[in-house]
Amino acid sequence: MSTPNPPSSSEHDAQGSSATNEDLASENGSHKSNPSTVSWGDLPRKDQLLIIALTRLSEPLVQTSIQSYMFYQLRWFDPSLPDSAISSQAGILHASFTAAQFLTAMMWGRIADSSHFGRKMVLLIGLAGTLLSCIGFAFSTSFWQALLFRSIGGVTNGNIGVLRTMISETVREKKYQSRAFLLLPMTFNVGVIIGPVLGGVLSDPAGSYPDLFGDNKLLQRFPYAAPNLVSAFFLFCAMLGVWLFLEETLDAKLDKRDRGLELGKKLTAWLWKGHREGYMLLQDQDTTADELDGTQPDQDLHQTRPARPPPRYTRRLPFRRIFTPNVTATFVANFLLAFHLGTFNSLWFIFLSTPVDDPAADLPSRTLNQGIQQTPFSFTGGLGLRPREVGLAMAILGAIGIGLQLLVYPTLSARLGTVASWRLFLFFFPVAYFLVPYLSLVPSASPAPLPKDGVWVWLALVSVLFLQVLGRTFSLPAQTILVNNCTPHPSVLGTVHGIGQSVSSFARSAGPILGGFVYGFGLDKGIVGLVFWCLAGVAVSNLVASLFVREGDGHEIWLEGDQEED
Repeated sequence: MSTPNPPSSSEHDAQGSSATNEDLASENGSHKSNPSTVSWGDLPRKDQLLIIALTRLSEPLVQTSIQSYMFYQLRWFDPSLPDSAISSQAGILHASFTAAQFLTAMMWGRIADSSHFGRKMVLLIGLAGTLLSCIGFAFSTSFWQALLFRSIGGVTNGNIGVLRTMISETVREKKYQSRAFLLLPMTFNVGVIIGPVLGGVLSDPAGSYPDLFGDNKLLQRFPYAAPNLVSAFFLFCAMLGVWLFLEETLDAKLDKRDRGLELGKKLTAWLWKGHREGYMLLQDQDTTADELDGTQPDQDLHQTRPARPPPRYTRRLPFRRIFTPNVTATFVANFLLAFHLGTFNSLWFIFLSTPVDDPAADLPSRTLNQGIQQTPFSFTGGLGLRPREVGLAMAILGAIGIGLQLLVYPTLSARLGTVASWRLFLFFFPVAYFLVPYLSLVPSASPAPLPKDGVWVWLALVSVLFLQVLGRTFSLPAQTILVNNCTPHPSVLGTVHGIGQSVSSFARSAGPILGGFVYGFGLDKGIVGLVFWCLAGVAVSNLVASLFVREGDGHEIWLEGDQEED
């Protein structure tokens, strides 16, 4: 470690002595930092990354589980509502969690940067709040009750920004970041696979499996409680994992005692008999031979912590100086990406659940030329899939994503660089959104109004999903890296991620609400594709905004006392 000689303005000149050729290449997007030589096994602190990934799993697991049966649960709340009204309610309910996150995510980011709380405490609060939300949602009997409990979960949960911050502080070397930051979206895809399956299989068990649960009064009274209680169990396990095994990464709290971590090490030593408590030090490369041999009689082993680098800063950047031009441009692009992704995620399961258009039926929505479909733009109806089939379709989306992330993303990102790969794969979104509504026109093996099925339907569905997931697979981890590296000073890293989560949460709240209304309007007018074509326009705007973003180095502004890493 060496101390740079900052100019009198206390800011580091971007062209100064510490700006290496590698840094400059990183800023214009051509920096690759040779990640092609890095494998998954090379990642440092894999034990901590595992806990972070499992913590991230809980939220998509809950969200996608609810999505698979939400349309039918809303209909159960009020069977008299038309499909267009249910679509609007679904958009509001989907957005309630992220809308509440928007109101508090920046606050949680500031709290996570505080020496009184830190990263770990914010994670525990977020998991506990989401657990309470799940239990309340399980026993809701009206739309307003469900809305309240989803909002409670969002208000208390600022975990995404904190988890991204902890990955950045756990894996500081840029050459590892393309894989380390990939863990969160990859875990999201695992949740997208498991959550819909759980939701589809466990929703309304008394009606779906009458021989097994038909006489169960609780499941008859609360048909959608089972998947939420299972999600609550996963959240409880995540809380235990964070409390017992996750290390604090905030510089200001590194020397403070962590009773949960101490207990976790004792439990590990007890479960793995024959291993000393100090054996956990094998995970850190700076561990000495004496520590491994346990020959430190004057030191309590349960208080031994792996060696950490000294703090990189002693002063905190004022809030007013956070919003540099690159930070602002990055947040604008982040907003647009989150807007169309969040809207698609909320509308996708609604579109899959919307009843198939029946030309022979006399429906209120069939006001266009007495119900005659007119392509290429004037047509209506969805795929009419049941919860289990909706879960399967959403699981396909997750399976495609995790396959691409494991096999394709690291290599391609290494060759193109973060910014270039991000911009390239943003092109896939407008194409996918434009094609989605035409799935309702694919010939089905069963006549209307029966749900769409057959080889052609599922082949078309998987093909369109492949385009959307391909764009998402490359854009989300790249966007996370760009938000992380646009941070002007490491002292506000948690705050920047909190602001980023607020921006994303606002977009994921406004998008589904607006999308739900536009989707319902399109159904009434016989133009089911209206909202998806609007999303294609937003995705094109995202492409334009990406041209103004560059990759920073996470330390654009330098203050007195800052340390430069070797």
